Amino acid sequence: MPIRVLPEQLIHQIAAGEVVERPASVVKELVENSLDADARRIEVEVEAGGVALCRVRDDGAGIARDELELALAHHATSKLARIEDLESVRSLGFRGEALPSIASVSRLSITSRTRQAPHAASISAEGAQLGEVRPAARAQGTTVAVSDLYFNTPARRKFLRTDATEFGHCDEVFRRIALAQPRVAFLLKHNGRVSHVLRSQDVAQRTGALLGEGFFSNSLSVDAQSGALRLHGRAGTPQAQGGQYFFVNNRFVRDRLLSHAVREAYRDLLHGERQPAYLLGLELDPRAVDVNVHPAKTEVRFRDSRAVHQFVYHALHRALSPSAATTPEKSLPGTCGKWISAEYWPARIFQSAALTLAAWISTTTSPAAGTGSGKSPYWRTSGPPKARKKEAFMGAMIASGISWPRRSPRPSKSGPPIRR
Repeated sequence: MPIRVLPEQLIHQIAAGEVVERPASVVKELVENSLDADARRIEVEVEAGGVALCRVRDDGAGIARDELELALAHHATSKLARIEDLESVRSLGFRGEALPSIASVSRLSITSRTRQAPHAASISAEGAQLGEVRPAARAQGTTVAVSDLYFNTPARRKFLRTDATEFGHCDEVFRRIALAQPRVAFLLKHNGRVSHVLRSQDVAQRTGALLGEGFFSNSLSVDAQSGALRLHGRAGTPQAQGGQYFFVNNRFVRDRLLSHAVREAYRDLLHGERQPAYLLGLELDPRAVDVNVHPAKTEVRFRDSRAVHQFVYHALHRALSPSAATTPEKSLPGTCGKWISAEYWPARIFQSAALTLAAWISTTTSPAAGTGSGKSPYWRTSGPPKARKKEAFMGAMIASGISWPRRSPRPSKSGPPIRR
């Protein structure tokens, strides 16, 4: 087959495949555009999981009438002007691909008004076919409506899940952005029903509204700084339940290096397959991080990954140290009452020995006597005595959250360390 230049429409749909993975991707791109326009209130409305309609309204700076057509052109943006700007990206969006990519696989309309404009203007597009710019009525800001997503690519539409599942992804994207921007008011509707109403508030109130008061009450404040690096947010204790949210310069990211640093900091607290819950934000010089790694902009690359890893690990480990020293009171069936609160290693060792003794008593006491169940969650009733003693002791240690001191992890030059 000879080499040929692809048709314009096919080029746009290929680009849309990278940017518009599902309706939640549309929500993410449109809300980030609103934030880059300095919006203080953003309303998101979706129908049928975002497939039938996804509309975003804001009160931001707006788009000038003579720039509406340009806004739907590929690689056209107001956020970059020189190659140096790409090395220190401060905005959430910068590629100039979101709106034209979305327009190529949907029916899209934009209505916008700037502060200086006497009235608003509107433009529509259907499958990358632009319409005329027309006058419209609107206050300052922008409204972008995306309907019939993937109407011209039925093969892509077949891969979408149920409306409830797709809305779940939209809701998660909404939560991530709202957690990173507590000073911005948000509203989320699905099929005409209000899901979230968030006013402008501080971090504590926004965290409680989206993650629940249970997470906030079972988490510790994190605020550490070293040079240009600053880590802040909330780190959940072993009792906390919630998601895992990590932001780099207010941008939600999934990064192996950061995830490894967090797991290592929690290693002394969580055992087995338990996962930590946290809401953390890393601030650093934009020139020290490259966000132009993936079209979805959820992956980053650090200039000094070793320094970032060590800073995040040590800052989070120090913040979690108080929780590692305090064990919550909890009744243990078949033992002698409640756990002993421990603050120092000698007390914790005594606590472990007491639990082991309680396990021995609960297994050796006859059930017929009415003083025990004859079964212990830590003590095995069969097998070699040495193995039984070791299992009882380790079970008591795990129950009390005790683990031995260890050296700080050191990431390799190519990424997180590999356990041997």
